[in-house]
Amino acid sequence: MTSLSNLAIARGATLRPLEDIAETMGIGPDFIEPYGRGAAKISLDAIDALADRPKAKYVVVSAVTPTPLGEGKTTTTVGLGQAMSHIGRRATIAIRQPSLGPTLGIKGGAAGGGYSQVVPMELINMHLTGDMHAVTAAHNQLAAQVDAHLFHSASPRMEPRDVTWRRAIDVNDRSLRNIVIGLGARADGVPRETGFDITAASEVMATLALCESLPDLRARLGRIIVGQTPDGEPVTAEDIRAAGAMTVLLSQAVKPNLMQTLEGTPVLVHAGPFGNIATGNSSVVADRIGIRSGDFLITEAGFGADMGAERFFNIKCRTSGLTPDAAVLVATVRSLKAHSGRFSIVAGRPLPEAMLRESPDDVEAGAANLVKQIENIRIHGVSPVVAINAFPTDHPSEHEAIKRIAAEAGARVAVSTHVADGGRGGVELAEIVAEAAEEQTDFQMLYPDSASLFEKTEAIATRVYGAEGIDLSAVAAKQLERFADLGFSHLPVCIAKTHLSISSDPKLRGAPTGWRLPVREARLSAGAGFVYLICGSMRTMPGLGAHPAAHDVDIDENGEIVGLF
Repeated sequence: MTSLSNLAIARGATLRPLEDIAETMGIGPDFIEPYGRGAAKISLDAIDALADRPKAKYVVVSAVTPTPLGEGKTTTTVGLGQAMSHIGRRATIAIRQPSLGPTLGIKGGAAGGGYSQVVPMELINMHLTGDMHAVTAAHNQLAAQVDAHLFHSASPRMEPRDVTWRRAIDVNDRSLRNIVIGLGARADGVPRETGFDITAASEVMATLALCESLPDLRARLGRIIVGQTPDGEPVTAEDIRAAGAMTVLLSQAVKPNLMQTLEGTPVLVHAGPFGNIATGNSSVVADRIGIRSGDFLITEAGFGADMGAERFFNIKCRTSGLTPDAAVLVATVRSLKAHSGRFSIVAGRPLPEAMLRESPDDVEAGAANLVKQIENIRIHGVSPVVAINAFPTDHPSEHEAIKRIAAEAGARVAVSTHVADGGRGGVELAEIVAEAAEEQTDFQMLYPDSASLFEKTEAIATRVYGAEGIDLSAVAAKQLERFADLGFSHLPVCIAKTHLSISSDPKLRGAPTGWRLPVREARLSAGAGFVYLICGSMRTMPGLGAHPAAHDVDIDENGEIVGLF
């Protein structure tokens, strides 16, 4: 591993002109809209312009269930993309845009790390081309029109207590989770309870990620439900004439952002829906461009394979019509030791000394999670490849243990040193992924559109999570029945649960069995196009810790950003 910080490595990079990067993708200068020297927008007209080019192999990168240590999905995605050029193949990478809240909270940057980064590192982590702010503005424009609609008692009438549309901001701020608005004089609005969600949790963000074009975005925004009438009929953004202005605010944000890696591999950075309550994947429009721009399109899905990859397969691919050729499952020695339950790990603190000792037994004790996540990929008919993200504290015997376990579970496996060595450190992984992608796939979604919302939820709970079944609260059962009556039973489902366990209990490690999934509430994202089930206590607005990353972020005497990591 290098002693240089991620920011120092990124600043030492020599960037290629983005027009040259686009040219390697088959995209001409007429479709590129520069935003400074580090990023550019790609016109959606490029989708039709690339239509006659052959399709790339489609690879999704996921991981074992996350631990406080981080498994390195983004570094692996970037490293794999760079490694493809070392074996004579051209790759395009597609990732989500980082949210400012987590960046300045506990997570830090989300551009990769070491010698497998997207650059400029400061740009991707701080504002980029303003898409996050456009989503925030569109979301809050709708909120403002909802309250104006209430104030003026406009038609269709809405019950203030039944308004479901909250506000959004791209900041971790626990104090805004629950608020009262409309206080003061009568002219100051209708008093009611509401709150803020972080922008990444906004339905507008999920809608942006799943739309296929600007007209499709306009139609989807119009379908967003914001409340209901006294008779219980849904009221949409279209009903209160808000969708048009929202679309205008998002007319530039709908275009994917083009960046590059340290080695000049093209990167499409677009959209950033939460992995807990939404798809946790980058945008459909970015993939529709990337799928025609090289030999491989490598994209990343949030959290473990039970979450981001499941939603990639059953929601994103259902929307885009694209089908994956292979899936990479990132694992580390440290993560499997963490899943053994034998060590106490706290984010931000040094690892327990015992955890760094050579111990294949500890790796094997946590291997159930890896095996189940391999199964979660295989049940969708996709070839799995386990990428061992190597650390200097690893021991060869521990890598061998992972190789054996993965092979026995039916997965190819490779050790990758992409963080320390860049693309050349991922050559073995690239070769194995290319081999897996050439296999004839039998991709299948977990459930058909025609299944009931209950059946869809049950399929995910039992087949992906390993639950014995689901327990619907009376409220959730009534809500699912209501959504079906409204004509939304054809939608896919997105289960909002903890990312820290395959189960709904964040304390359960490995691959728990003998439990049931409790569904306490169901919500409809009619604009994005899915129903999501609330299982457990979910936070849609994070809070800052006692020592957030923001404490270290500053401007130095040369006017350069410092403190990002």
